[in-house]
Amino acid sequence: MTCLKPEGTLPGETGAGGGDFNAFGAMQPRSPSEAPKDKRNGASVKANDVAPGGAYLPNYNMLTPNMRSPEYVQMSTAAAITLGIMPGKMYRCGCTRCLNLLLTYPEGCRANCAYCGLARHREAERDYADRNFIRVDWPAVPMDQVIDIVANDGEATPFHRMCISMITHPGSDADTVTVMRNWRERITHDIMPVSILSNPTTMTRGDVRALHDLGADIFTVALDAATPELFDRTRGRGVNSPHSWKKYWEILNDARDIFGAQKFGAHIIVGMGETEHDVLTLVQQLVDLGGHSHMFCFFPEKGSLMDHLPATPRDQWRRVQLARYLIDCYGVRVDQMSFDEEGRVSDFGLAAGELDTVIDAGIAFRTSGCPGKFAEDISACDRPYGDSPPSDIASYPFQPIKKDITKIRRQLKL
Repeated sequence: MTCLKPEGTLPGETGAGGGDFNAFGAMQPRSPSEAPKDKRNGASVKANDVAPGGAYLPNYNMLTPNMRSPEYVQMSTAAAITLGIMPGKMYRCGCTRCLNLLLTYPEGCRANCAYCGLARHREAERDYADRNFIRVDWPAVPMDQVIDIVANDGEATPFHRMCISMITHPGSDADTVTVMRNWRERITHDIMPVSILSNPTTMTRGDVRALHDLGADIFTVALDAATPELFDRTRGRGVNSPHSWKKYWEILNDARDIFGAQKFGAHIIVGMGETEHDVLTLVQQLVDLGGHSHMFCFFPEKGSLMDHLPATPRDQWRRVQLARYLIDCYGVRVDQMSFDEEGRVSDFGLAAGELDTVIDAGIAFRTSGCPGKFAEDISACDRPYGDSPPSDIASYPFQPIKKDITKIRRQLKL
């Protein structure tokens, strides 16, 4: 079967190399370059040593302050708007129900993941606190200020969950413990449960247990790549990065043992070169272990080593979204589904009437992530437009309405 699009395909729907999905051979990242010595490890930020003065909004026309966790954390633009740190509003949704906090250091993340705007190779281009990540800026805020606002709001907080996102840095493990301890001193689980987006490369089983004992509710591992080969090319030796598939699975299995069923999971990015069968086999593996998957649509992040490559074609993305939901939340198994010779879903293993019901409900096409207060299959971490522009929504950060479902059905090509 050919992997070329038929004539009359809408612009922007083709994958890498003009195919109808992003095939492995066509999704090669650029090779990373090494920054000059005077730009490495946050050298200019530390040399200038500008004292931070409260919240810092990324600004490429001024000297970046010397900010460091655990005193400072970064947060997504949507979280900053919801928290009242910065003005703004989101298209068709009330910002976010998850307070995403990102550890921050002048040295930045020491990994070099090919798809990530925070990657080490950007040292020569932009200071760490000024780099974009999942399509938006991440303001830096004193952690005490964040805790004060949430504690004062109490049960009236608009957030359903807080997530501490670790990065690859020597201080990340200890500082995550400090952030978690300070948070729990004033904000109880009933007010806001906490998730950990971990950095397995620097962690031990003891680190996982410490975060659980401090009251973390869910522990996730950002596998991102769906296969060992793809992981190595985008996160490991292929881009001079320290991560390994084996180590990530070691910590994921530790999380399964310590946090328990349905309290651990993995992030997966769709469209970086895996087949649909690859990614859905991984989803099934996670379910069989007692965990869950959080799905992202590949988007070429500006400044990353993959910013020259196309976003995931919408038909590929919608098929995987729907199939993932059926496996994770509906009890369908991957071995009940059928796939063509290119690994694309050709049958979802569900009767047409039942499948229509799932599609029309729309939940399968919402952002997947740790649950909030509404339902187990509705994520608190809605990441508004983190994997697409609002003009062509990949993960819906709100409940799709009739016109959205019509568009989704057209994209599914059922």
